[in-house]
Amino acid sequence: MQRHLISAADLTRDDAVLILDTAEEMARVADRPIKKLPTLRGRTVVNLFFEDSTRTRISFEAAEKRLSADVINFSAKGSSVSKGESLKDTAQTLEAMGVDAVVIRHGASGAPYRLATSGWIDAAVINAGDGTHQHPTQALLDAFTMRRRLVGRDTGLGQDLAGKRITIVGDVLHSRVARSNVDLLHTLGAEVTLVAPPTLLPVGASAWPCEISYDLDAVLPKSDAVMMLRVQRERMNAAFFPTEREYSRRYGLDGDRMARMPEDAIVMHPGPMVRGMEITAEVADSGRCTAIEQVANGVSIRMAVLYLLLGGNEPAVTQSRTTDSRTTEEK
Repeated sequence: MQRHLISAADLTRDDAVLILDTAEEMARVADRPIKKLPTLRGRTVVNLFFEDSTRTRISFEAAEKRLSADVINFSAKGSSVSKGESLKDTAQTLEAMGVDAVVIRHGASGAPYRLATSGWIDAAVINAGDGTHQHPTQALLDAFTMRRRLVGRDTGLGQDLAGKRITIVGDVLHSRVARSNVDLLHTLGAEVTLVAPPTLLPVGASAWPCEISYDLDAVLPKSDAVMMLRVQRERMNAAFFPTEREYSRRYGLDGDRMARMPEDAIVMHPGPMVRGMEITAEVADSGRCTAIEQVANGVSIRMAVLYLLLGGNEPAVTQSRTTDSRTTEEK
């Protein structure tokens, strides 16, 4: 593992599988009456969020506390950032506090990379989403969910997603989730297809390690997992499709379309979902939709990332048995 996690493209297959396997051990901790490990006791992690977030911020905070880290939550609203303070000055303030890791979400693509390489702060940097660029822990939790569902919890250890066919549908242009998933799924051996209106595909997407289609109905019967993306209106400054109804008719997933998928195929969504647009309530509430599983798996994945960046390269639960057997064996 490298010192920082900035992009899913930075992960090798071995790095990614190590994170997925470690997350599997972390998931077992969640089944215990007391869901804590002493692994990061004495370490300080700051959650530096310049953009609004619910799932990612709470998930990281839960992961940090389950690993016994000291947690500082920073929101741009109500801080000196709202008065014009720069990222550099904010980072140097955190450096003065002696933090060990920074989890950063920022509206500007490249902000986490700048923080990690600037020398402003001597801490591990984890990208929790930057602009329309990357969201590596989301891609990891998506891959973790796919591996559990498509390969198996017990048989999946040490395995990647070789040969699995993953379809990503919707607003790829504005989606850091799509970019991260294409990078990571390719690394893990999956075959990825993007389905979107031509106006919602980035320039240069044809050079990405994936296929591109404009016909959702043609792709569904050969998909092991279908990931629906939200149309990100807050990032749009023009009309990218005629009407919501027309978008939903061509690129929305309803019960009829879900029935065309293979029997064991799953439906995924990174959230938040806009029911009735990219996904119907029938599909969102079905047993094939993994949206809630993805949220739960996000805590395990983020525990694994934090452990591997700050704790070590051995599985965390095994490590904790040698350092605090009472904590792992008796609790």
